Amino acid sequence: MAGGNVIDVWMQQPTERFLAQPFLDSLRRWTRQDRLVCPSLDETVRAMDEAGVTVGMLSAWWGPAGPLIGNDEVAAFVRGHPGRFAGVGSVDLSRPMDGVRELRRCVKDLGFLGLRVVPWLWNLPPDDRRYYPLYAECIELDVPFCLQVGHTGPLLPSEPGRPIPYLEHVALEFPELRIVAGHIGHPWTQEMISLLAKCENVYVDTSAYVATRFPADFVDYLRTRGRGKVMFGSNYPMLTPMRCLAGVDELGLDTEDREAFLHGTATRVFGIT
Repeated sequence: MAGGNVIDVWMQQPTERFLAQPFLDSLRRWTRQDRLVCPSLDETVRAMDEAGVTVGMLSAWWGPAGPLIGNDEVAAFVRGHPGRFAGVGSVDLSRPMDGVRELRRCVKDLGFLGLRVVPWLWNLPPDDRRYYPLYAECIELDVPFCLQVGHTGPLLPSEPGRPIPYLEHVALEFPELRIVAGHIGHPWTQEMISLLAKCENVYVDTSAYVATRFPADFVDYLRTRGRGKVMFGSNYPMLTPMRCLAGVDELGLDTEDREAFLHGTATRVFGIT
């Protein structure tokens, strides 16, 4: 077990409209549930406490049909438990300047620490022109841009999650942009590892994977060259932090690697105080 002082960089406090989306049917089948249940905020805090998670990064979600978890809803969750949560905003990718204004509001007025856009939700890879004004604004606001990489569990195409060439284009064209790629990047794990090595401001989190299911090449990277580039995430409530942390002790991390993975890198990249 990991112990205390863990930062979970990818969590959701879902709404009923989020859980009702048809693209989540595959996740419902995987978890063998007739329906996905919306936990209460108190249940979320208890799940964090059980795993020693001190701060959870709660993500808003915005798709083509509109906000599925709204920024103001996330802000209310953060206010409900001061010090336990930080907000990650989301915006309408189809209207980039509206998105820029909303991102600015999220950071300056709501105190959010980053922006997340999920490429498969839009079926648009991250080098699409509609993202670019948001990248420039993230740099100006000094917040990370977060996204998903790797195959898509929900019933939508996986191609937008391929790290090379799409995310590589972004990292090369916006070298100042801090990029946090979620979900490891499998089955393109080596592509993701190559970007981590090549690009100073590219990072990855382990959300949606339990430690015992990390790909072998990713484990090797984490315990040899990955210090300061990899962060812990759960993708709660699809997986609990406790379940994701089971097996961390068997990864073979030394003390400094472990501390960087569980909280140190996230503290630095997101500016968590």
